[in-house]
Amino acid sequence: MRHFIPTLLRLLLLTLFLTFVIHPAWYEPLLRPLAPSGAPVIYDRGSLLTLTLLHLRTVGIATVAATIIALGLAILVTRPFGREFLPLSRSLVNIGQTFPPVAVLALAVPAFGFGEKPTLIALFLYGLLPIFENSLTGFLTLPSNVTEAARGVGMTGFQRLLRVELPLCIPVILGGIKLTAVIGLSTATIGSTVAARTLGEVIIAGLTSNNLSFVLQGGLIVSALAVLIYDGLSLLERVSARRIDRS
Repeated sequence: MRHFIPTLLRLLLLTLFLTFVIHPAWYEPLLRPLAPSGAPVIYDRGSLLTLTLLHLRTVGIATVAATIIALGLAILVTRPFGREFLPLSRSLVNIGQTFPPVAVLALAVPAFGFGEKPTLIALFLYGLLPIFENSLTGFLTLPSNVTEAARGVGMTGFQRLLRVELPLCIPVILGGIKLTAVIGLSTATIGSTVAARTLGEVIIAGLTSNNLSFVLQGGLIVSALAVLIYDGLSLLERVSARRIDRS
């Protein structure tokens, strides 16, 4: 019973989310009081499903790119030959936290133009730090007896990395990816200010036309995505941690 209720709530949220983005007209009676008189209730300048998929694509590309670079840097600085690069690596991954995403967008637009590219750059830079720090923590806190045992059976450094270190660090790395993905989901909405196709388009349209129905639609979809993705990655984190405990 303890696990049944949370699972039921997750399924309910997923069902509501899917029906809302696929058939938003079903919810028109609930949203009608929030729309100005004579104004459309459901966002009518594009498909909510299409915008949701484009939003997810933008966040997904940026998160994958940030994972590759941040994990690569964490591996580099935890090897004997790369330890001296730790301060430099920390400075690099902190760039995204030093400059707010809006500032990154403003700097990227003149170089890359309007559209998705400036948003990808902002999300990529903003997502580096959580993944890097979590990966670094994972590698630095590995039990020394495990790595020594792997070295004792004749594994090379690359074999130890692939067969021992990375599998043991997966739960911690997933924690960083989870944080980056959730931050990216909310931050991606500002990409619509530079003509990126994200759910921010719905929110901005609502703010400019004083249509709270539009604002609520965009906000609810982004919030539901954040909860579902956070929950899904948390589940993967727990499953990988259990597998490590059993091995």
